[in-house]
Amino acid sequence: MIPISKPDIGPAEEAAVLEVLRSGMLAMGRKTQEFEEAWAAYCGVRHACLMANGTLAQEAILHALGIGPGDEVITVAFSFNATVSVILRAGATPVFVDIRAEDFCIDPELVEAAITPRTKAIMPVHLYGLMADMGPLVEIAERHGLLIIEDAAQAHGATYHGMKAGRFGPAMFSLYATKNLMTGEGGFATTDDDALAERLRLFRNHGMRVRYHHDALGTNYKPTDLAAALGLAQLSRLDERTAQRRRNAARLGDGLRGYLTPRVPEGREHVWHQFTMRFPGERQRVIDGLAERGVGTLIYYPVPIHRQDYLQAYLPGARDLHLPITDQLSDEVLSIPVRPNLTEEELETVIRAVREVAAPVESAVAST
Repeated sequence: MIPISKPDIGPAEEAAVLEVLRSGMLAMGRKTQEFEEAWAAYCGVRHACLMANGTLAQEAILHALGIGPGDEVITVAFSFNATVSVILRAGATPVFVDIRAEDFCIDPELVEAAITPRTKAIMPVHLYGLMADMGPLVEIAERHGLLIIEDAAQAHGATYHGMKAGRFGPAMFSLYATKNLMTGEGGFATTDDDALAERLRLFRNHGMRVRYHHDALGTNYKPTDLAAALGLAQLSRLDERTAQRRRNAARLGDGLRGYLTPRVPEGREHVWHQFTMRFPGERQRVIDGLAERGVGTLIYYPVPIHRQDYLQAYLPGARDLHLPITDQLSDEVLSIPVRPNLTEEELETVIRAVREVAAPVESAVAST
């Protein structure tokens, strides 16, 4: 089976983790600081705060911004559930708008109509490695005095008109084992705001600047130096791996012309966390056929958040929301392998398998 994800761990990662093990400093220490400084520099922001996972990093951002009961956050239902669960756990209310079929991201044209006096922030999701259309969102946020909080969990190094993810507001990056940059589990909160960064660091460490002196209410979202060491080694090869993902995506796009393959809008650079195709009316047949031919696939995401059972207790009537593109794509999308450690033979196998089991679509949008 050609798996859709496969951690790429080599001697550099092994040596980095072994060094930490032998040092005796396993908790948040020097390696954490080095990783934070390196990631902030990579993104072009002033601060990066490493945490135990991406969900906690996003929760910390909402807490540090003071978002809570009575506030609304505009976002999408076509994402991993954590996008919305962090809003609910803050006591705030998610307000859903639909996405655009051409980029799988929030539709800026629908955002302004969703703003109310309670709206505090817009949380775009940079899905599959492609940034949302940030220009219009920034204009709307500035016009209405709103915050932008980037869900950049899948967008390590992605750009919008030359600006990397994380440059448009406080942002969260996931470092889960399948991500383009990974530490097994982990996450970053990034910001250019010095005061916000200080609140984030206090919150993740029990409100302490000095051990056993608690200056604020906090909790334990701390990372380990083991994770930081692994992340530093991964970061040293991130650009190389991103380049390979782009080559693989280009090869898939060329080999699958005539199918509904993803496209890259002008002005954006995709980092291809996933290569997500659409198979209207035949997805399960394609999944089964690819599995028979040894090609792994996954659906990101088969049940949109507004239709999840648990959400109905928080947002009665959420299932009845009119999000037609979200619902449509949830029934059609399927991700196929694009990871950087695919071999040429595996790429050819994936292309051949798709062409054998799926019918071309005349209106397909070719990958660019």
